[in-house]
Amino acid sequence: MVIAVDGPAASGKGTIAKALARHFGLPHLDTGKLYRACGLAVRLAGEDPFDAAAAERAALTMAPALLDDPHLMSALNSDYASIVSSHPAVRAALFDRQRDFAAQPGGAVLDGRDIGTVIAPDASAKLFVTARTDVRAARRHAELVRGGDGRDFSAVLADIEARDARDSGRSAAPLKRAGDAALLDTSDLAIDAAVRAAVALVEKALAANSQ
Repeated sequence: MVIAVDGPAASGKGTIAKALARHFGLPHLDTGKLYRACGLAVRLAGEDPFDAAAAERAALTMAPALLDDPHLMSALNSDYASIVSSHPAVRAALFDRQRDFAAQPGGAVLDGRDIGTVIAPDASAKLFVTARTDVRAARRHAELVRGGDGRDFSAVLADIEARDARDSGRSAAPLKRAGDAALLDTSDLAIDAAVRAAVALVEKALAANSQ
């Protein structure tokens, strides 16, 4: 059983994917961390994230320890991750790693931006998690404030909008809802309610696929 969870930044897809993994007893992969690690590797090497060749080298050679680096989830690194993920060569370099995780015995839960469309198009259940842009920006702003980042809401909103444009407009595996993915809008849902809704949608998809 493979569960694909896609969606834009700060939609709640990561929290929901982790909850689904716990509920169904499956391993979970946040594929965004792979691109964040690639972005961080580019930063540490002093390279330009818009340089496709440098980003590809980073994707192929990055140390696994970067996945646990404290700077991985920083706002600056989020921008680097979004930029390097737009390069087809980077996506190709990380493709097998994600596909292998999805193909492991017993199944898995993966979240990202192209899981249901590219990585696991035959997933048992697919969700596309979204929320209004202002809601997502507010969530990310609150996260940053808790982490000591003092940037104002308008800057965070601009970053979210810019990232949405890059993710949806890139030529390689753009962010989009798979045709058979259930839509879950978390704009007006608390975490517990969003998780319950996600579990119900997955169970509905699994039941439909078993018929």
